[in-house]
Amino acid sequence: MKSVILDVDTGIDDALAIAYAIHSPELRILGITTGFGNVSAEEATRNTLQVLQLLERSDIPVFQGAERPFRRESTRHRAYEVHGEDGLGNIKLPLPEPFSPGQHASDFIISMVKKHPNEITLITVGTQTNLALAVEKDPSITGLVNEVVIMGGAVTVPGNVTPAAEANFYADAEGADFVLNSGLPITLVGLDVTMKTLLQRETLTEWRGCGLKAAEIFADMCSFYMDFYERKNPGLGGCALHDPLAVGVAVDPTFISTKPMNVRVATEQEKLGQSRGVETDQGISVGIEVEAERFRTHFLNRILPASRKGSLHAGH
Repeated sequence: MKSVILDVDTGIDDALAIAYAIHSPELRILGITTGFGNVSAEEATRNTLQVLQLLERSDIPVFQGAERPFRRESTRHRAYEVHGEDGLGNIKLPLPEPFSPGQHASDFIISMVKKHPNEITLITVGTQTNLALAVEKDPSITGLVNEVVIMGGAVTVPGNVTPAAEANFYADAEGADFVLNSGLPITLVGLDVTMKTLLQRETLTEWRGCGLKAAEIFADMCSFYMDFYERKNPGLGGCALHDPLAVGVAVDPTFISTKPMNVRVATEQEKLGQSRGVETDQGISVGIEVEAERFRTHFLNRILPASRKGSLHAGH
């Protein structure tokens, strides 16, 4: 069993990733760290607590972190048009219990990595700011982390917020560049592979019909997300599973094939967030291909385990 910390900026695909991780017996979630990105840090924390409440896992501790990028004063990048005003498709989940902030997310990462040397897998599916802050505070953790799986970047394909940049790297380019070149053992799960995955709209009908409250709520969330995708890519018929694929790779690295590369993230304004890779014998592992159908089946079997008795495999 892998001990994991999940770092999120909880929008819709983060919520799916949290559920997938919770329902994966290979993973033991030590805590979830939050930061700005799709939404503000405060909203990401609220949304994470709401998702945990929905999944009856409020025992998992949540640690709030970065409210702004690693080096820049602030960012105007928010993805409300993608994830809704509340970040979860405007579904109005019940408010969680009052949150009392404990450790900063970066301090929680440092303390857990030092407490469990060479055991922790970090799955980061938002900006890299919390991890960048942790490494800056205590560089020794780079040699103590078992692995880092990052959803971010677009090394061999176009971006999704600008022609060059993927959203997570665009929101904090300096933080991403710092982390990718910190010496951490990283697998990069970027748009190169996530855009080849698809959650189909027909699946939502099956979720709504399975009798689970959580399934209905996830269907409503994903419907909002798919409407955004449909406006951008008419005829797509679904949405990409960006953040869930990073969780999938932590569970089963064979879902993707990788190439070792040195990757730099552009920090100059005109190319902000662009990730450029050069193949090398060392460097980080960059996902290039994905067994999309095998991954999707795995994801659907786990996202709502109690509904396995009904088929969740739309399109099979």
